[in-house]
Amino acid sequence: MANNAGKTVATLLLGTVVGAAIGYILGTDKEKRDEQIDKLKDTVNKLKDKVTKKAKDLEQEIFEN
Repeated sequence: MANNAGKTVATLLLGTVVGAAIGYILGTDKEKRDEQIDKLKDTVNKLKDKVTKKAKDLEQEIFEN
């Protein structure tokens, strides 16, 4: 049960960050937009990796105790 709540919160936070970044990017000119989209993709991938690792660590901690 706690594991699902953690995933839900992480998903909501990730969605909020991505939504804000997309809104910011769409408000800029095309040259900056393309550059920022590449940076955003890198950042999202790093964030996904961190969230996945934290979720696995949390799951392991829950089931070990």
